[in-house]
Amino acid sequence: TSAKALNLGRRNLIFNGDMQIAQRTTSASSVTGAGYPSVDRYNMNLSSLGTWTVSQSTTTPSEQGFTKSLKLDCTTADASPSASDYFLVEQRIEAQNLQHLCYGTSSAKSLTLSFWVRSNKTGTYYTEIQHGDAGSNYFNNHSYTISAANTWEKKVLTFNGDTSTALDNDNSAELVFGIVLAAGSNFQTGSTNSWLSAANPSALSTSSQTRWVQTDGATFFMTGIQLEVGDVATDFEHRSF
Repeated sequence: TSAKALNLGRRNLIFNGDMQIAQRTTSASSVTGAGYPSVDRYNMNLSSLGTWTVSQSTTTPSEQGFTKSLKLDCTTADASPSASDYFLVEQRIEAQNLQHLCYGTSSAKSLTLSFWVRSNKTGTYYTEIQHGDAGSNYFNNHSYTISAANTWEKKVLTFNGDTSTALDNDNSAELVFGIVLAAGSNFQTGSTNSWLSAANPSALSTSSQTRWVQTDGATFFMTGIQLEVGDVATDFEHRSF
């Protein structure tokens, strides 16, 4: 007889989900464009949307032993974002680490995202995952609500698997996970938790997206990010530093 064990070690597809490692610098000010300014693996993918400070913070939830978080401070807001503006905090995942998702088959696996978030601006926010090569991307977004200002809240969201389009098996950034902080009308859709092609257009969020980037002094913290196969969130997988 044998037992099948699910979701044991290395279940988190996200690297540095507890924000412990910041090899470049622990704080970067005057951030205005895309790049990796501070905490390892987290790309600030944004158009021209104000000025930001990105830092590794010791403000954390008390649960599950977190000691660090990623903090964003809006030092100069953009009062009038355009239809083509966007802002995501994203992590890109290599295709060769994703073949067990079985995308493009009837066995495509669901992915469950869990994370802790805190902001002084309440409202509706979005996360998204996308896959595919440039020009043929597929997007899937989910909404969540920050209900109380300056309070840590845990969010759990499940994305259905993509049964129609396979993942490449190479060293490309085949899957991108993002937390959306702004999306102009060119990047909005009316659908959530559905796989949409880039022609729909790039479906990062809907028109209900909170206008976080338009507020001077807005803050946003995140930690404990875990993206794992299945329909249930498990406890955060702490790895060796």
